[in-house]
Amino acid sequence: MSETTKQETKPPFGPVVSAAHLASGAMPALSEVEFAVTMMVNAYHRWMVRCMAASGLDGLSPLETLVLHSVNHRGRAKTLSDICLVLNIEDTHTVTYALKKLEKAGLTKAGRRGKEKTAEITKEGEAACLEYRRIREALLVEPIKGLRLDEQELSRIAATMRLVSGHYDQAARAAAAM
Repeated sequence: MSETTKQETKPPFGPVVSAAHLASGAMPALSEVEFAVTMMVNAYHRWMVRCMAASGLDGLSPLETLVLHSVNHRGRAKTLSDICLVLNIEDTHTVTYALKKLEKAGLTKAGRRGKEKTAEITKEGEAACLEYRRIREALLVEPIKGLRLDEQELSRIAATMRLVSGHYDQAARAAAAM
């Protein structure tokens, strides 16, 4: 390919980012990822709230929805620390509040494992999670399957995102120590 052809195919604008001053640094692609993650997180939160409402549970926040699904995961009781660790949540009081709201709604119930308080799914909570899954399959999974994305590549991207999140955690610890 000639130099002229390369220039003609290159878009006339820089990377798609929300903060050009950050993208002008040593790694513009990271700014593109950050913008994509921001868009994805906001869309994902909107989706969870709307899907939960369609499942018959209007008024649950994205965090409450995540906590409900986490408590339901594998049908085992979870401690607060289990939930916070898996969801990478530092502010345990937000999860405590979510658990109280879910328990009050009859979706989870409190239990004990030794001295630790646990949360368990109720039949109503499990039914809500199954309805969420049914709606998710119809409204989200089927259309995305239609894109014919490589599922192994999606899994690789997810693994990469989990690895990169560790670098953000480490950078946050370093920034807090400054």
